Amino acid sequence: SEIEMYGVLCFWVLLQAVSSADIPTGVKTNDSPVIGVLAQEVYAAPSGKNAYIAASYVKYLESAGAKVVPVMINRSEEEYTRLFKSLNGILFPGGGVSITSSGYAKAAGIFYRLALEANSKGDYFPVWGTCLGFEQLTLLTSEKLLLSHTNTSGVALPLNFTSEVSDSRMFKDFPKDLMTSLANEPLTENSHQWSITTESFKGNEKLNKFYRILSTNTDGQKEFVSTVEAYDYPVYGTQWHPEKNTFEWTRPYIPHTPSAIKTTFYMADFFVNEAKKSLHSFSSQEEEQNALIYNYSPSYTGKMSAFEQIYFFA
Repeated sequence: SEIEMYGVLCFWVLLQAVSSADIPTGVKTNDSPVIGVLAQEVYAAPSGKNAYIAASYVKYLESAGAKVVPVMINRSEEEYTRLFKSLNGILFPGGGVSITSSGYAKAAGIFYRLALEANSKGDYFPVWGTCLGFEQLTLLTSEKLLLSHTNTSGVALPLNFTSEVSDSRMFKDFPKDLMTSLANEPLTENSHQWSITTESFKGNEKLNKFYRILSTNTDGQKEFVSTVEAYDYPVYGTQWHPEKNTFEWTRPYIPHTPSAIKTTFYMADFFVNEAKKSLHSFSSQEEEQNALIYNYSPSYTGKMSAFEQIYFFA
């Protein structure tokens, strides 16, 4: 319809506006980035399926110009290593599985280690963790389970930015008016029962040395860390969900205001531009095509799930 075409045009104009300003002129980039999204166990799924990825994460990355490959659980380290060399970044999504013993946790640990090794050698590879993925990153970096229970299971919050945000890579190209909105309006949706408190974060030497805290939040009793980026590596995490504002409609507390929608696209654009700095590639076009999410079809689950659509895998 004309309305749908107008909406697509508006999003395209928005993404052109944010562009790739953070990539220096003359630096070789990859304008066809392929980002992996890590799957996780599911226990209420169609027959024969035991893993899933919420489609909102796929749409989120695609909206900023990336292709997506599902990273399956319970594969060999050799297979993950081979896939790592083909991808230009990876996203650890939110969810409800164990960050110590699940297939999700094991795969995340392998990709995290490979990413640090590669980046240390000048081979750029960004890593992003959202919600559960953020919690997974804190465990992988600190090697300790430092989470505390918080009353944050279904609430939108403004961000309490720290002084570090002015020097951050993540937010440096955000418009001033959007930064003001993020600091004053409930634009970031939280769906977690566990958080890492600011006190616990700052009390851990490994976390303090590795990450700068960009924002915090509070549930009224405990202050927790809500946004981080690594000082020396392209590793990023949000305890909140940037993808939900645009692509999920199942819960009344998910914000859909103009500023909330802009937040989704600026966050997606930032991470995809990070992935464009990676020059990894598949060995052939056929291999890439066989790996892409396009080989799978999402199911409509909005009537019974927190996600509008889900990709299920065997």
